[in-house]
Amino acid sequence: MAIIDTGATLHAAHRDNHTHRDVNGGWLRPAVFGAMDGLVSNLALMTGVAGGAAGQQTIVLTGLAGLAAGAFSMAAGEYTSVASQRELVQAELDVERRQLRKHPQAEQAELARLYETRGVDADLAGEVARQLSRDPEQALEIHAREELGVDPGDLPSPLVAAGSSFGAFALGALLPVLPYLLGASALWPAVLVALVGLFACGAVVSKVTARSWWYSGLRQLALGGAAAGVTYLLGTLFGTAVG
Repeated sequence: MAIIDTGATLHAAHRDNHTHRDVNGGWLRPAVFGAMDGLVSNLALMTGVAGGAAGQQTIVLTGLAGLAAGAFSMAAGEYTSVASQRELVQAELDVERRQLRKHPQAEQAELARLYETRGVDADLAGEVARQLSRDPEQALEIHAREELGVDPGDLPSPLVAAGSSFGAFALGALLPVLPYLLGASALWPAVLVALVGLFACGAVVSKVTARSWWYSGLRQLALGGAAAGVTYLLGTLFGTAVG
């Protein structure tokens, strides 16, 4: 009769059926936001200028300026916001570290009470808290997770966020300019490429979310198309008024 290693079986089942993607890396949100913002804002900027009866050279220059300005602005904003958030978390971790050093018994009792509130027997909760508190760094990590909701060893990187945002925005903003750079003289190829890019971005994002690819793609297409249509209309109105 064959002997089944239940431990190995459970480990294999967990590996094959219970894996998670990286949700704390700090790159996905700025990359997605950057690509969408680059596409929508530069498309809207270019259609607004085109609506004001601007020439081809002006439209291209506007698109390139919007790409450069937006990419640097997004990168600077992401770096500052993520760095500030990281510094705030580190400051709170320092507070928790001092408390663990000055009042270890009180912090251990606090951890035990927390486990009790989650349904663990009082004696068992106290023993678990005591064992986990023997290592100061492990205790800090557990208190940070339970009280602050963060993992001290997995904080988002400002540089990763800034780089992701810069690259994604530049790539998104380049799409509506690309047809002009390749020789197009009318606005509609730029609009078509940008709208296809919006749908594609939405569809790709659905791979890391719970939405279907067509819903996510159509949502981004509708939002970007609406922004471009409104700015074109405003450009037409303002261009006529100025002219």
